[in-house]
Amino acid sequence: MFPEYDVIVVGAGHAGCEAAHAAAKMGAKVLLCTMNMNTIAQMSCNPAMGGVAKGQIVREIDALGGLSGIISDKSMIQFRMLNRSKGPAMWSPRSQNDRMRFAEEWRLALEQTPNVDFWQEMVNGIVVKDNRVVGVKTGIGLEIQGKSVVLTNGTFLNGIIHIGEKQFGGGRTGESAAKGITEQLVSLGFEAGRMKTGTPPRVDGRSLDYTKMEIQEGDEVPEKFSYSDETRPLTEQRNCWITYTNKEVHETLETGFDRSPMFNGRIQGLGPRYCPSIEDKINRFAERERHQIFVEPEGWNTVEIYVNGFSTSLPEDVQYKAMRKIPGFENAKMFRPGYAIEYDFFPPTQLKLTLETHLVENLYFAGQINGTTGYEEAASQGLIAGINAALKVKEEDPFILKRSDAYIGVLIDDLINKGTEEPYRMFTSRAEFRLLLRQDNADLRLTQLGHKIGLADDTRLEKMLDKKSNTAKLINDLKQKRLSPDIINEGLDEFETATVKEKISVEKLLKRPQLGLKEIMALDEELKAYLSKYSKEVLEQAEVQIKYKSYIEKEQQMVEKLNSMENFQIPVHFDYLAIPALSSEGKQKLHKIRPETLGQASRISGVSPADLSILTVYLGR
Repeated sequence: MFPEYDVIVVGAGHAGCEAAHAAAKMGAKVLLCTMNMNTIAQMSCNPAMGGVAKGQIVREIDALGGLSGIISDKSMIQFRMLNRSKGPAMWSPRSQNDRMRFAEEWRLALEQTPNVDFWQEMVNGIVVKDNRVVGVKTGIGLEIQGKSVVLTNGTFLNGIIHIGEKQFGGGRTGESAAKGITEQLVSLGFEAGRMKTGTPPRVDGRSLDYTKMEIQEGDEVPEKFSYSDETRPLTEQRNCWITYTNKEVHETLETGFDRSPMFNGRIQGLGPRYCPSIEDKINRFAERERHQIFVEPEGWNTVEIYVNGFSTSLPEDVQYKAMRKIPGFENAKMFRPGYAIEYDFFPPTQLKLTLETHLVENLYFAGQINGTTGYEEAASQGLIAGINAALKVKEEDPFILKRSDAYIGVLIDDLINKGTEEPYRMFTSRAEFRLLLRQDNADLRLTQLGHKIGLADDTRLEKMLDKKSNTAKLINDLKQKRLSPDIINEGLDEFETATVKEKISVEKLLKRPQLGLKEIMALDEELKAYLSKYSKEVLEQAEVQIKYKSYIEKEQQMVEKLNSMENFQIPVHFDYLAIPALSSEGKQKLHKIRPETLGQASRISGVSPADLSILTVYLGR
């Protein structure tokens, strides 16, 4: 009935979709298994993509040739560039999306990808021979052969949904939990744990009073995620709104604390620290009189509203009463209550940097199974797992992104070397080279790598090379272009920056904190006319590279120092336990994680500088 597949992907969420697309685009025969074909790429929680550090990840996926950026652009209803008031390392794109269109666009894209087959059924086990995965088992007893398997089970592994004192099995509201895989993996020697996440109520937008809320519009000149020409920025956008909880809301919520699974011990898994439930917020931050609520439309035409900031697992009657005391929500009608969900995960220290497991060859984990939270984190792992599964089948070198290459590299390095005891979320602060890893230069950093492995096409490479050469030309032009005092001094006065006594290059002016290219163009009409031939992306790229040149060079020097350790390979079967001078914890962690380089070893929690020195001496021998 089935051929032997190169890659079998289990789960069709954000990780599974990226894994299936990447492997297929690289020429692998792929089977995507899902319990429900109608929920492929479902946005299980908020109808949005990107945000702080997450937007950088979406752009990185796009630069490599993945689809999350394109799908986000096609289903976008609003775009905002967050943190514009800060430096460019902090700028983060974020979109509101049409939930139904997002899922539809993903399904259509996968259906149009050659080499992708689909199978709708629960997978309840893998087939392993001689410590190598050779296929999967399904609920009706089928065995499907595959040279590699990528598990992207999301919150479905033994998922339990909690609403107040009620609890029932499920991976998402209205959908069954997946059983069998955890138990089998544990029997094979894997360590498993439990985590928790949650989602807020959904309400009828027709029942809200928006006059009592602050309007939150999209950017005046919206951008997009994808570097390709396949998508266009929005010409029309939908508004979001902001409102706040108050003391009365908090007091009402507290009446349900005795029935809260969060507080009476029924939920054992750890929840996301940076996206806590509303009951957790008012408990942990009792001194705060109000919390922000983002009122987000679920799409272009639907009346359904996502109540961002009101995630909860309290009894539904308490949710309803408390929500109706939020300004604008006095007459709110609830479509469905919020809930918490507990699910199994596998500590990611059990993986290689390719996301292949140490214990079972050709078995890959991606997404929430690794203890992460968020669509973007999941999608990026799916992409890397799919790429590496395809490369392994083709017997080619693995694809590994370093911390200095991408936020995706930071994410995977953190997971494997440090593990996580709570749902891992990406932040700009996690990246030590964040000025190099900006959202505006992901194509310059990664498209050539994506093209080399057969994921990013020729058109993408040409577009990136054009941007690179045009940026270099513009930077050179701005060094040569000199402006006269008699033309620019009046304007410099207005911008509250020092006037000049002789001609000055545009490059030197750009290094002044008060001036950007926009302000300098306002000083000289001739310059403005000349620069108008360059694209917005090239102008922005040149400005950032000139303005932050010294900082960028310092980070690049740090990367070069780090790379000397990253290039120091450790033999695959190196025996750490045979080095008596290593600390007990150092031996244990090194033996478990089996770092591939000295650089990776240096970032493992529990490996001390003394351990690293001893290891360097032994490797030198």
